Amino acid sequence: MTEAARPAPAPPAPAHPTAADTAVPLPEARTGDRPRPGAPATVHHWPVDHLDALDFDPLLHRLVREEPVALVRMRFGEGHAWLVTRYEYVKEVTSDPRFSRALTVDRPVTGMTPHNIAPARGIGRTDAPDHTRLRRLVAQAFNRKRAAALRAETEAVTERLVDDMMDHACPADLAGHVSGPLPERVIGKLLGVPRGDLGRLQQWRAVILSTDASPARSSTVKADIAAYFRQLADHRLREPGDDLFSELSAAQAAGALSRPELVSLTVMIVLNALDQVRNQCTNMVYALLTHPEQLAALRGDPGLLSSAVEELLRFVPQRNGVGMPRIATEDVTVGGVTIRAGDAVYVSYLAADRDPAVFTAPDRLDLARDEAPNLAFGHGPHYCLGAALTRMQCHAVLSTLLRKAPGLRLAVPPEQVRWRRGTVNRGPQALPVAW
Repeated sequence: MTEAARPAPAPPAPAHPTAADTAVPLPEARTGDRPRPGAPATVHHWPVDHLDALDFDPLLHRLVREEPVALVRMRFGEGHAWLVTRYEYVKEVTSDPRFSRALTVDRPVTGMTPHNIAPARGIGRTDAPDHTRLRRLVAQAFNRKRAAALRAETEAVTERLVDDMMDHACPADLAGHVSGPLPERVIGKLLGVPRGDLGRLQQWRAVILSTDASPARSSTVKADIAAYFRQLADHRLREPGDDLFSELSAAQAAGALSRPELVSLTVMIVLNALDQVRNQCTNMVYALLTHPEQLAALRGDPGLLSSAVEELLRFVPQRNGVGMPRIATEDVTVGGVTIRAGDAVYVSYLAADRDPAVFTAPDRLDLARDEAPNLAFGHGPHYCLGAALTRMQCHAVLSTLLRKAPGLRLAVPPEQVRWRRGTVNRGPQALPVAW
């Protein structure tokens, strides 16, 4: 796409936007910033403020109801981008090959982080057929036998972690004792990562998923983690193990994928596993402990657990802001708004999962809900590779706690729980519990 086809950079947002200036008229003198016919009349300055507990982003809450295809400008990058929030529109965009992830490479699209989290040649920033090829390799390596073994390992590890927590003096930190260590053990088993290296991976994860780390710091850490996995791949080729990374390394040696693809694919699996599972499990427990009527229903009917996990995935706002953008390869109409070729587009799965046109009383937690499937792990070709792993671990944590700690409760008032700052994914720094 030529420079002339790109939206003109918008004037910088105020350093600290207030609720009153979340949406401002576009300056008439800047024709490049004017919305196209039929488009919204404003660009919404979206600072993506940190939110405590399970508070839902107020801009997303309003847009999904009033302006489901809107223009936004975030803290970093250039210009503005479309933000699609309604459930059906989100599914349209994420299933439509006319919206490209690969074209985001080298595009300074407005965003919520000062650096690109996903690597340029990673699976998250590719399109078919490369994207299809990479997903197929992971699916083949993560076969039914390996999945069954990992499930058994997950359940056994969860049992030990919960027992260890309950042997600890009460109260104890659930995140520190259970939902933090669990994904480390599981991803270490899945990929064959030595346990002694998990501390380094956690340090790297904190930087890469930060909303504050500088591009220079992020680039240094990305180089470090890439070097680590290149060395591990060489080791696995000499001494293969019964793990996913050994299979992918062998596939790379056979020419099925490149070394940069192997590294970026592994990095995305590791980062999401370590961060997302910790936060999802901890958030789910917090949600249940602060909704006693729903927790009582689950304790009274453990058969609700599977549907409870799905409802918690829908209800819990597990991240700040949005994920990766897409670029329109041609003019596409979404919700009556024409998105032009070359425009950047984000979707919000969080907002889609609170769409009142799809979910009855969407801001209410209802473990017996039986409506549309949640979009917590995305939709379409880029549906999260780790969805099954995350569900498995959340299910293991909740089922084990229900069985072993039927009197589980918060050890502090909800307002005293401290929440993470400066990171993409939301969750408590610690979750003090008693039983």
